[in-house]
Amino acid sequence: MEEQVGIRWHHLVTRLADTRHPQAAVMLERIAPRLATVLRALGADPGLGVRASPERRLATPRRWLQKLAGTGRRHAVAWRDDDGLRLPPVLDTFDQIALNEGLGLWLVALASRAPAPGPADDWAGWNRRLVAQTLDDYPGLAELYGRLARTHVAQRPRPALQESDGSRREAALQAALLEPRDAPAVPPAAGDPLPVPLWLYPVEAADNARPPSDDAAEERPAAAGAGQQLRQRKRASYVDDIDGRSGLLVFRLESLFSWSEFIPLDRTADDDDTDAARVAEDLDHLSLSRKRSASSSRLRVDLDLPSATEDDIPLGEGRLLPEWDWRKAALLPDHCRVVPMLPRGATPLPLPARLQPAATRLRQRFESLRPQKSWLRRQADGDVLDLSACVDFSVQRQLGSAPGQPLLWRRQSAQQRDLACLVLADLSLSTEAAIDDEHQVIDVIRDSLHLLGEALDAGGDAFSMYGFSSRRRDHVRLSLIKNFADAWGDEVRGRVQSLRPGYYTRMGAAIRQATEILGGQAAEQRLLLLLTDGKPNDLDLYEGRYGMEDTRHALMEARRAGLQPFCVTIDQEAADYLPHLFGAQRFHLLRRAQDLPRVLPQLYLLLTGRSP
Repeated sequence: MEEQVGIRWHHLVTRLADTRHPQAAVMLERIAPRLATVLRALGADPGLGVRASPERRLATPRRWLQKLAGTGRRHAVAWRDDDGLRLPPVLDTFDQIALNEGLGLWLVALASRAPAPGPADDWAGWNRRLVAQTLDDYPGLAELYGRLARTHVAQRPRPALQESDGSRREAALQAALLEPRDAPAVPPAAGDPLPVPLWLYPVEAADNARPPSDDAAEERPAAAGAGQQLRQRKRASYVDDIDGRSGLLVFRLESLFSWSEFIPLDRTADDDDTDAARVAEDLDHLSLSRKRSASSSRLRVDLDLPSATEDDIPLGEGRLLPEWDWRKAALLPDHCRVVPMLPRGATPLPLPARLQPAATRLRQRFESLRPQKSWLRRQADGDVLDLSACVDFSVQRQLGSAPGQPLLWRRQSAQQRDLACLVLADLSLSTEAAIDDEHQVIDVIRDSLHLLGEALDAGGDAFSMYGFSSRRRDHVRLSLIKNFADAWGDEVRGRVQSLRPGYYTRMGAAIRQATEILGGQAAEQRLLLLLTDGKPNDLDLYEGRYGMEDTRHALMEARRAGLQPFCVTIDQEAADYLPHLFGAQRFHLLRRAQDLPRVLPQLYLLLTGRSP
């Protein structure tokens, strides 16, 4: 009973202390795509996006109810970094939905004028100048900003009558919100002012820099799969690792109920980390350290790599390709090595029996669209005589008007479509993920390649198939499934069936190599079809915006070479980044991975301009 009363009391006090307006809340997830479009339309970097910001601790003044409820310490504010604009996940500052939506639009306009993240020392002055510049550039936003500023100032507490640093700062902040051009400078004061939702905050930096590392493997991002990936940025600092082997252990002997309860366990290093992602989500500050046992984890990664006798067969030493570094705005020459590989142990296999009914239907459908042979009439030479031309020539000769060289023959000619397609399939370790109790993503990719190959072979189109994965920039694997010279048959089907997931997704290098292969085909229409299940990533710095911008630059090179890139993905977050990479109409998002074998041939027909 006492516990229930305490819970109800806590909920009551927390609700009374809350200054937000949940009845008029606007979820950022709903409006983020529209805001990202506006951000880019206003001239911001096309690579910037709109994402949720985590709460940060601010030493702001708190009301007595907030102190009683233990709230008011953490606030989600807006800020801008190199990757994009960070907004609160829920916009509920105002009691009207229209004002909360307008707040998101205003912050987007403000971020589009910000050349870089704001400084922490002159935060208020930087925002005043930024607001004035934004209003000058977009005078149509003056009415919206005026409503937001007046409403928010009415929500803020009135400055105390007694003169104090906090009171003078609050009065100057309110004046700066209402008149950003003419307001005086905001004086400093102890602590932080109440959050200003109409301004951008500085980026939170780590408390101390990362210690130097002598191992390049430590530069890789955390491997996905063991728990949910963190979606929020966290403050972090590096600390010394406590090995549990030194120091003084102090305890009261009488606190032990029995000697058998003592377990000499190093809790700092040996605890189970299966819930690490959930725990990290709840922490405000992450403490990172270089574990002395890190070599064992690196050894486990190396053990996952097959030996040369068990790995796929390399077809040469590979070739060096460039990579785009968006931070330097330069193409790094000879930065990646792409190694062509042939699946080891691939034996000729027939089409799996479960796919034969679907393959038969696709073959019949594509064969009906295959270019038909036609007869060319009135030719100088050919297969058979053209009877109509012979009669006309006889009449003209009797009339004395016969041509010098009679055209009396018919010749059969096949009208071939000038088209070539290269299918590039993602074979990274993420394709090992299960989609149901019996199937994985890689199974869906194999089935899709089988059925698409049957369809394209029946349609008579020139096509090739490759898979790709990577292990840092010096080992980008390009698995040969079928080149343009190979005939579709049991040997190629065996290669498809032998595909296995592994490694990472250095997408830019694979696209550049595919561009060279497909660019060598003398075809008027050249389609580069990419099958993937996630973002570009690798063990080194190829993560986040670096990988995205390199992939985008590789796709731009493909378009300049006359190729038509198109992406089919099952990544449910792809709508956030694929428009930036491929364009608004050059990708297709599948809600269910199981639909890929059925949808892929239909997409091919639409992309090549043939009736579905």
